[in-house]
Amino acid sequence: MSAVLRKPKTFKLRSLHSEKKFGVAGRSCEEVLRKGCQHLQLPIPGSRLCLYEDGTELTGDYFRSAPDNSELVLLTAGQTWQGFVSDISRFLSVFQEPHAGVIQAARQLLSDERSPLRQKLLADLLGTVSENIAAETRAEDPPWFEGLESRFRSKSGYLRYSCESRIRSYLREVTSGASLVGAEAREEYLRLVGSMQQKLQAAQYNSSYFDRGAKAGRRLCTPEGWFSCQGPFDVDDCTSRHSINPYSNRESRVLFSTWNLDHVIEKKRAVVPTLAAAVHDAEGRKVDWEYFYRLLFTLENLKLVHIACHKKTTHKLHCDPSRVYCTPGASRRKRPARQRP
Repeated sequence: MSAVLRKPKTFKLRSLHSEKKFGVAGRSCEEVLRKGCQHLQLPIPGSRLCLYEDGTELTGDYFRSAPDNSELVLLTAGQTWQGFVSDISRFLSVFQEPHAGVIQAARQLLSDERSPLRQKLLADLLGTVSENIAAETRAEDPPWFEGLESRFRSKSGYLRYSCESRIRSYLREVTSGASLVGAEAREEYLRLVGSMQQKLQAAQYNSSYFDRGAKAGRRLCTPEGWFSCQGPFDVDDCTSRHSINPYSNRESRVLFSTWNLDHVIEKKRAVVPTLAAAVHDAEGRKVDWEYFYRLLFTLENLKLVHIACHKKTTHKLHCDPSRVYCTPGASRRKRPARQRP
């Protein structure tokens, strides 16, 4: 039995599955619980009161120090409440598989809303619940293809093209690196680049990185098309947990074009100059072009990053000098070493 106060405390009370709150006053925890159960027509045995904020159970010891007008949740036997996180979980479950009524209600709220912040939140929610992620073809999701050439008939086909375009642009930059070597070494440099191009052609320019239908080891997304930011070049993960699904709607497709395939060992500042120098200084040695290929065009040195995680500063990382030239009989490590000066 908890202590009985002279002056009653007031609380705002609701049941677990109701948004409606009502005021109740009492001089003890038991009195508040009894009145709450009577109002909600719930059994008293096994019932208890918890703070809405964090799920702390309201007991006799805590009742005296609880602030007036605290919001409480009345739980019956077997029910649990973890505070705000429980409401957020319920909210997310509604929008994970929304029905037409939820979408219509959100649209009505948005049409009447005047607060810019609430407008943005509602618009983002509507954008999310209106996604057609499972659709793949132009016929299944015409709005997704707005602004794209008619030759693109599937989402995966367009995103493979998008990835291939990025890789091709890297190849063009590597080819232009021929200007860094003298005329006598330029033919050899272009021959090595030609070998890289042949390997890329055989791998379809690694376009599978953006294809949700590709095998697990060949794509950067989930089978549903969700991509996660891999964080800046100098950390192991994205602390902001950026994610995007360009397969979901047209806006996400457009925004995904701002994400970067970032070279950890920088392409322009490190890899291409090192390749040019290796060709120039070969003196009969065989340049290991496949090592440079992996640095330039594969996930061994590429990270997918949100634009906010794409650091434009100098990475200060260099190619491994021990791997620039082929060494007969020497085993190669799977991943390229990243060396700091």
